[in-house]
Amino acid sequence: PFRRLRTERTGSDKGVGLGLSIVRSVVRAHDGTLTAEPREGGGLTVRVELPAS
Repeated sequence: PFRRLRTERTGSDKGVGLGLSIVRSVVRAHDGTLTAEPREGGGLTVRVELPAS
């Protein structure tokens, strides 16, 4: 499962929720693929694949 960093590092305990949405929009615009898988211990492994030009 995703785990938020401490507030000392992020400045807030609330997420803004835009990061992956922006990545998804860019990937879609370029006909790519996006996958996100939870890492053991927290966090995500995110993979972006874009077609060759």
